[in-house]
Amino acid sequence: MMKKLLLSCFTATMLLTGCGESVDENKPISEVAAEAETMGKEKLQGMIEAYKKAIADKQPEIDAIKAKIKEIPLTEMLGDDMKGLKADMSQLTDSLKSLQERLTVYMDKLKTAK
Repeated sequence: MMKKLLLSCFTATMLLTGCGESVDENKPISEVAAEAETMGKEKLQGMIEAYKKAIADKQPEIDAIKAKIKEIPLTEMLGDDMKGLKADMSQLTDSLKSLQERLTVYMDKLKTAK
């Protein structure tokens, strides 16, 4: 009975965490597409969940930068603090775009998977 309970908990945890799939926003799209071709539905779904989580994990960082930008007085909008925040925001948006592109590859493949 205990083994079944532990197995059920482990299975549920793996499904909820995307089976421990790792995301790599720097992996070339061609490699992502090639890997997706070899994956079954469960593996594709795991990758999709992992990428969705990675995207969601970036939101608090974006919110923090937005809050800092709102605190900067209008007279200091061209200052170094603002430049740094804009650079940080640019880096985050580039990262989100990269993650989204890779997520789309897995989602498209899942649509055609048998």
